[in-house]
Amino acid sequence: MTDQGRIESDSQPLVAAIDLGSNSFHMIVARVEQGEIRPIERLGEKVQLAAGLSKDDRLSEQAMKRGLNCLAQFAQYMSGRHFKALRVVGTNALRKAKNSADFVAKAEKILNHPIEIIAGREEARLIYLGVAQTQSDDNDRRVVVDIGGGSTELIVGERFEPKLLESLHMGCVAYTDRFFPGGELSSERFQSAYYAARLELLNIEQAYKNLGWVDAVGSSGSIRAVSTILSAMGHGELITRDRMEMLKARVLEFSHTGKVRFPGLKPDRQAIFPAGLAILMACFDAFDIEKMQYSEGALREGVLYDMLGRDRHENVRGRTISALMERYHVDRDNAEGINRHALACFDQVREDWRLSAADRELLNWASLVCEVGLDISHSQYNRHGAYLIQHSDLMGFSKERQKKLALLVQGHRRGIPKSLMEHTDSSLLLKLTILLRMGIVLNHIRGNALSDFDLKAGNYSLSVSFQPDWLREHPLTAADFEREKSYLQKIGFKLSVS
Repeated sequence: MTDQGRIESDSQPLVAAIDLGSNSFHMIVARVEQGEIRPIERLGEKVQLAAGLSKDDRLSEQAMKRGLNCLAQFAQYMSGRHFKALRVVGTNALRKAKNSADFVAKAEKILNHPIEIIAGREEARLIYLGVAQTQSDDNDRRVVVDIGGGSTELIVGERFEPKLLESLHMGCVAYTDRFFPGGELSSERFQSAYYAARLELLNIEQAYKNLGWVDAVGSSGSIRAVSTILSAMGHGELITRDRMEMLKARVLEFSHTGKVRFPGLKPDRQAIFPAGLAILMACFDAFDIEKMQYSEGALREGVLYDMLGRDRHENVRGRTISALMERYHVDRDNAEGINRHALACFDQVREDWRLSAADRELLNWASLVCEVGLDISHSQYNRHGAYLIQHSDLMGFSKERQKKLALLVQGHRRGIPKSLMEHTDSSLLLKLTILLRMGIVLNHIRGNALSDFDLKAGNYSLSVSFQPDWLREHPLTAADFEREKSYLQKIGFKLSVS
């Protein structure tokens, strides 16, 4: 970039999204101008994390090194530039790898920014948002297919609203390793890949066809490769069954995936092209798709728009929490009471404990869903709730934020869980858990009985004070606080009430 370009970047803050995919890492940099996002730079490199997964789902040192080297290039580009907003997301390979935490720790040091590993359906939601922003803004329902290195996302939606979301364990890198080992290419191996994809689609295809759509759109590398090849061969960019059958016949003329050659096909996609084509053909047949157009928008564009709140005037995570409450029949009046008291406590100690707006948001969600486990059983319902939250697909939530939410829910009653105290962010989580517990105790006081209260926070202590004689006149609340004292004392935290 020229010096003039650097000055321009400094005077006009940038936004960026980084997608740590199973096949490639990508970075998109954009500028917000007059309410529109205008991309100014796209960086990308094939790292094939998915190819570096061992049979026991551990990333190899070589695969991690390829990824870290790519991120070092991204970091160099970012150096000296001011970013108004930046988000980094990891997908299937990092979801699957048992040692992903080792990679993420090193990657975060290079980027000097946290990395979110997102769930499959959350990835699908963001992909749909990226596609929707690049398509005509009409009311027609569309199906979106995105074939990545380790997974394939399928979405049906209208405008910016996804109606059905799914992420399946089939991708061009994973299927290349599974069905074309050593690069061996034959009709039998291609058919095996195709039928494996059809079997993955079997459980969802009827629900998708029942909902229906008008247009089919594809995104990301494998579908881009098919569209590009067709265009370079003079057939146009539109993907059809007949055109894919022609490509399949041409593919099977080669005996090795590394020898696959087509006009417009990049060298780094030669070996994984047959697997991607087999998956796409399976999607066409499963969903009776006649034609598909390619969209430039995908996950990273969706991350940008989601980060800047461009999809709709509504909080995605707020909708998710509301749906969770409805699904598990949460008593909304009680939940909102806990919420009001917990946030009132938060606001009193925010400066003492140096808490942020993001921390308040996490407490807000936890206070609303802390009783979801009651729908299963009253006994140990905090544990049931934590399990439900940690293992559900929560739209808008990263895996790490979901885990923190689950820990708050588990810790909202009885003893403080060991897993919370062992978390890398245990100090913050403990403070938020205590504020949640205070909100619950205060919410136990019904009617107009609750007078003004004051909180003062120390490093590992909290004092609660009421008007004179108030506690003496409300012995049940005093007993409630005494029980809290005993639980917190076990972890060395001092709670005083007067």
